Amino acid sequence: MAKKKFNVIREDMLQVASNVAQEKNIDPDAVFSAMEQALEKAARVKYGQEIDIRISIDRATGDIKLNSYLEVVTVVDEENQSKQILIEEAKKINPKITTGEFIIKELPPIDLGRVAAQNAKGVIIQKVREADKSKQYEEYKDKVGEIAVGIVKRVEFGNLIIDLGKSEAIIKREELIPRETFKNGDRVRSYIYEVKNDVKGYQVFLSRTHPNFLSKLFFQEVPEIYEGVIEVKSVARDPGSRAKISVYTEDSTIDPVGACVGMRGSRVQAVVNELQGEKIDIVTWSDNQATFLANALAPAEVSKIFLYEEKNKVEVVIPDDQLSLAIGRKGQNVKLASNLTNLEIDILTEEEESERRQLEFKEKSLLISELLDVEDVIAQLLVTDGYTSIDSIATESLENIEKIEGFDSELASEILQRAKNYIKDQEQENQKIIDEFIKDDNLKNLEGMNSNILAELAKSKILTLDDFADLATFELIDKEEGILKNLDIEEETINNMIMKARENWFVEKV
Repeated sequence: MAKKKFNVIREDMLQVASNVAQEKNIDPDAVFSAMEQALEKAARVKYGQEIDIRISIDRATGDIKLNSYLEVVTVVDEENQSKQILIEEAKKINPKITTGEFIIKELPPIDLGRVAAQNAKGVIIQKVREADKSKQYEEYKDKVGEIAVGIVKRVEFGNLIIDLGKSEAIIKREELIPRETFKNGDRVRSYIYEVKNDVKGYQVFLSRTHPNFLSKLFFQEVPEIYEGVIEVKSVARDPGSRAKISVYTEDSTIDPVGACVGMRGSRVQAVVNELQGEKIDIVTWSDNQATFLANALAPAEVSKIFLYEEKNKVEVVIPDDQLSLAIGRKGQNVKLASNLTNLEIDILTEEEESERRQLEFKEKSLLISELLDVEDVIAQLLVTDGYTSIDSIATESLENIEKIEGFDSELASEILQRAKNYIKDQEQENQKIIDEFIKDDNLKNLEGMNSNILAELAKSKILTLDDFADLATFELIDKEEGILKNLDIEEETINNMIMKARENWFVEKV
């Protein structure tokens, strides 16, 4: 009777495995594995939970083998005594057996009762569901970064549950474009930005506000982008309001902006319609940061750009009548340009920039006037001619100083002598500071180092080569807070000195 029932089970299992595998589009082996685990669970109810019982189902015939396993050991573990056998006892059964192998005993077929059968069915359903979800996760985790098209299944607290066909996904309320609404049955395009698999199961997260959603829409609408002829370099969005996208091509015969706009704006308009009327600025990318920034600030015109690479910051001078255009409504244009270029942008009008230059001129003139003890007008003439520091005057020739408008030979000679005397006195004062505080010869002998730099470093407690190597360029030459702000030193010079100082770190590690 039991054998007949087992044959029925065998036939049913083959049919179930085939049906489930086809319905769920998963590997039949995953279904068989679930069945094996379910039968093992039922078998342990009959033979004991502590017994190591293993069931295998022949994938072709459906034949079921039920075996118990005893591990061969030299000492039986008290907690696992029902799963282990001493080597001496095992050799009585199989003289050739060794430790670590198993004594395998075939068990008679089990007669599944109603409860056991129900439990087995539950395990199978659960395992098949897990296999199905695992398959879906494997499928969608490779689709991160793609656009998905689905149907709104339901709305929960402002979040959309999307039916993707084989799976469900979610668009959180904050990932929806402001003021757009969807109802059940609506078709939605969105961007797969994350597929998560944790204790709660797997989830697909979609977005309509992600910057890459915009670039992927252009990927679909512009053949040149799809084919790789035009490259999308960066995207910045204020979802539902305005966006900027930078594009580039190495093919000089193609206008990347024109290609993205399309005939009579057809291509860009298709993207705008999908994004609820979001205004899109398409700009040409350039590896020259100043050029790229000027493009990014369009439609505003740019007069001057001052780039501070170390601080990833830029100052942009705009004509007075272009200021509101450059900043945009609620600062939107400059914010998007900043995100697009990955630069911190400060905007000045031409009038503000002129006032700042005048202030700098006044400060430099005042400093030279005080240090050389000369009249303001003489100091101003020197600064106007490009002599903005005492060192620049002291190292100049008498002939060139005489060429300054309003200077004669006597005045030029006096100015030159005062500058040299100041440098000499400063050198002596610097040397006292250096001798007192700096003992590291490696710092003193660093290529590009001089007494002026050393003295300023000593005042800021930078006393060793490692101290210096640990600094960033802007910490040294920032015009407002830099340690060497009073010295006229090129950024490249300081960069080279810092890199030279850091060579010492790598030598020590080796």
